[in-house]
Amino acid sequence: MAELDQLRELFRMQQALNERIGVRTAGMDEAEKTKWVLNYCRAMTQEIAELTDSVPWKWWAKYQRFDEQNARVEVVDLFHFLISLAQVLGMSADDVFQAYVKKNQVNFQRQETGYARKDENDSRHI
Repeated sequence: MAELDQLRELFRMQQALNERIGVRTAGMDEAEKTKWVLNYCRAMTQEIAELTDSVPWKWWAKYQRFDEQNARVEVVDLFHFLISLAQVLGMSADDVFQAYVKKNQVNFQRQETGYARKDENDSRHI
C-alpha cells in the first residue's frame, strides 16, 4: 500500500470509528464544528500530557524511566484525534497531504532565509 493510500486508509478507519461513537462530521454547522474542534484540541492536550509522562521529565526525580512503548501508543492516540480534527474541518487525506507538502516548502524557505521575522502571509496559499 502506497503512503498516500495508507493515509487515506487511516482517514477511512477514523471516520468509521467516529461514526460508531456517534460523531458524524459531514454537514456539521459552525456551532458543531466549533464544539468538536475544541473537543479534539482538549483530547490532544491530554494525549500530549500522557506522552510527556512517558519520558523522565522530572529532573528532580530519580524513579522515572523512559516508557517508549507507551510513548508510541500516545503518538497513535494523537493521530486519532488529529485525523478527527481534520475531518471536522472538512479535510480529506489528500487535502492534508497537499497542505503538508506546501507547508513543508514554506518551512524550508523560512530556514533558508534565516527565519528572522514572522510572516503569516507566507502560509496563506496553503
